[in-house]
Amino acid sequence: MESFPGGFAIAHPVQGPQPESLTRQRRDSSLYARYGKRLLDLGIAVLLLPVLLPVMAVIALLIRLDGHPALFVQLRVGRDGKLFRCYKFRSMVPDAERVLADMCARMPSVAAEWVTYQKLAKDPRITRVGKILRRTSLDELPQIFNVLKGDMSLVGPRPFLPAQKAIYDEAGGRAYYRLRPGVTGLWQVFSRCDTTFGSRIRFDEAYAANMSARGDLALILRTAGVVLTRTGA
Repeated sequence: MESFPGGFAIAHPVQGPQPESLTRQRRDSSLYARYGKRLLDLGIAVLLLPVLLPVMAVIALLIRLDGHPALFVQLRVGRDGKLFRCYKFRSMVPDAERVLADMCARMPSVAAEWVTYQKLAKDPRITRVGKILRRTSLDELPQIFNVLKGDMSLVGPRPFLPAQKAIYDEAGGRAYYRLRPGVTGLWQVFSRCDTTFGSRIRFDEAYAANMSARGDLALILRTAGVVLTRTGA
């Protein structure tokens, strides 16, 4: 049994007949995954929207005053490997991809860090407002519209870029493709700041194996704690 903070764990395969309690638990989890999870997403998103809209309006204004477009739309890999348009508040300069390519070409250490973690500890592309948004994870608020559209879930594996798909697949990731990507999730809450991109797979697999309404609600509450304590990436 491989355990994770918050009561999530991966149980190794059991040989022979399985206990009735384990069979019932898996059946309940399957029912939640097929029906309950989407209903929970829609219910919470609709309740949160009136509260979040004024906050998002203020954030959009601050980004515009900083001299940048407020919204950033980027293709991400979703359920069944299909691409979708993921919404975020802009936290980087508009030509961030070109700046990254130039940095990697000039500095091998930066290139190595990016290949390993798919992020930089000290990223000069992040704007002044963007630093605050990332520390509080508020840059991801527009993804509530992805949840309403059905592209994403409130809780699940974090969506990755098409360019990162080969890295994820090579590391053995499988469960991701059966789920809607999440605004938050097990890796997002517990270890996104200190693990390699490839190592997040064990968190994604653990989430898929232990998915439940109780677990999703617990991760949503923990995410609120991350926002309040400003311990985001």
